[in-house]
Amino acid sequence: MSLTAALSFARHGIPVLPVHTPDRGGSCSCDRGARCDRPGKHPRLRHGVREASTDPEQITLWWSLWPRANIGLRTGVRMDVADVDSPAGWHGLRHLLGDDVPAGPQVRTGRGGRHLWFRPTGFGNRVGLLPGLDWRGAGGYVLAPPSRHASGVAYSWIRRPTAGLPPGPAPLLALVEGPVPAPAPAPHPVAHPGRYAEAALDAEADRVARAPVGTRNDTLNRAAFALGRFVGAGLLDAAAVRHELTAAARHAGLGHAEIRGTLRSGLTAGQRQPFDNLGHHAA
Repeated sequence: MSLTAALSFARHGIPVLPVHTPDRGGSCSCDRGARCDRPGKHPRLRHGVREASTDPEQITLWWSLWPRANIGLRTGVRMDVADVDSPAGWHGLRHLLGDDVPAGPQVRTGRGGRHLWFRPTGFGNRVGLLPGLDWRGAGGYVLAPPSRHASGVAYSWIRRPTAGLPPGPAPLLALVEGPVPAPAPAPHPVAHPGRYAEAALDAEADRVARAPVGTRNDTLNRAAFALGRFVGAGLLDAAAVRHELTAAARHAGLGHAEIRGTLRSGLTAGQRQPFDNLGHHAA
């Protein structure tokens, strides 16, 4: 049953990964067993979500090795997920949205929470948007039906996916995006602003290429914002910035969809606050 479900997700373009499974007593199938602090919730694969695949042969091989594996779905590719893990989180989300919760796919989690699926945003994972509410985006994953929770309860559909996913509601996305920190103002006018901008491009691309797992999307967003300010001031070419940051982000291991979305968001925000040579934001 799990293999059939995993292959179905993969056919719809959602990368799949096998996840450890709890036994009837709640102990994890990993080496830590009853001492595991995330029973049935962490990947079986050495490189975790980075190895998630839509290849049916690979998925079939995994489930031949681990036929009872829970199903992990990589987020940020076909969907992002609002992860509601408590009644307070559900109440807070409904209050935020004025009870206008989009009628998209929903999963009942093993501990009674909910996963709400939305179109990918390009944002990474965010923890604690509200008490009991997290966001799973680029580089994250969620468990999918019919995975089993350590309590013995299976994940199940409240509302199955249809042809398309709803966009994230604006109030929720504002929480996900969060404030973009402005770069520190330059203490003195820059003698050669064009050279300064080119040096910034090199430095930001290098920073993105070396970003460790867990920080890559945020690093790319910050770099795009900083360089977008130079684009807005006419000191850098937008296409050149996208080319350099895309190459750096791919080197760091980010996927095409998350790179494109993050660059669009960061560059747009930066261009709205163009660099000036006195170190202030232009009006």
